[in-house]
This record gives sequence, C-alpha cells and structure tokens, in this order.
Amino acid sequence: MPIAEVTIVPLGTGETSLSKYVAGCHKVLADEEGIKYRLTPMGTIIEGELDRIFSVVKKLHEVPFDKGASRVLLNLRVDDRRDREASMEQKLKSVKDKL
Repeated sequence: MPIAEVTIVPLGTGETSLSKYVAGCHKVLADEEGIKYRLTPMGTIIEGELDRIFSVVKKLHEVPFDKGASRVLLNLRVDDRRDREASMEQKLKSVKDKL
C-alpha cells in the first residue's frame, strides 16, 4: 500500500506558529475513511490507496487558505512499493529488527 509524507507550510500569515494549521489538517484527516495517518514533528505520514492519498492531500492543501494564508508550500513524497505489501508499521518493524 502506498505511503506518503506530506508537509504543508502556510506563508503570508503574519506569525511563525503553524500548530493551528496542522490541527486543521488533522481534523480533515480524522474525517477521511480508507486512510491511516500519523503526525510527526516535521510532517504527516499517510497510508492508503494512491487515489485516496492524492484526494486527501488536495483537501489538506486548502486548509491554510481557508484559515487566511495567502500562499501555501506543499511537499509530498510517495513510496509506492508494488513488489510486496508495505505499511507504516512494517517499515518501522523492519528497521527495529535489524537494530
């Protein structure tokens, strides 16, 4: 299953804090079905079907605009492994098993 990392940075907000924008994005994620997600200190990891990931990321992109940002910078990385099943948990377990 594809796994994506998304970071959304609102610009032109007049402040340096981003937590209200992150919280707004996570409210959107909480309402989405068919995906798993995990907040990290530097972004959010999303796991789900590729079309669902792209659809959700588009919604997340709009959150800062809805909250008054005048510009949004979005970084998206997708790991779409098709030779075997992958998940957030499996990727972490694979590394931990080698430690």
